[in-house]
Amino acid sequence: QVQLAQSGGGSVQAGGSLRLSCVASGYIDSAYCMGWFRQGPGDEEREGVASFGYDGATHYSDSVKGRVTISFDDANNMVYLEMNSLKPEDTAMYYCAATQNFCSMTASVFGYWGQGTQVTVAS
Repeated sequence: QVQLAQSGGGSVQAGGSLRLSCVASGYIDSAYCMGWFRQGPGDEEREGVASFGYDGATHYSDSVKGRVTISFDDANNMVYLEMNSLKPEDTAMYYCAATQNFCSMTASVFGYWGQGTQVTVAS
């Protein structure tokens, strides 16, 4: 079993920055892929934002590429999402997630989820 606990988030003006954190506990080893997803108001599905594979490969959605960085501190089992140049359309509930499956930006691949943290970007 894997447990994910998130922190960070909040409200910021457009153009600002935020960092989200997620600590993983339980059985975590190098075979896990970590990801960040978001679900905006009215969205039916969670959108993949970024992923960090067990081989260190990172992937980003086109909507955040160049503005967001995912990183993983394997000594502390922490995954971070650094977000810069935030836009109002980035407003959403953000979730960290983990999977032992192949790394993906598809929510259904991930079996472990954090509790979610709200990010609100004011124009």
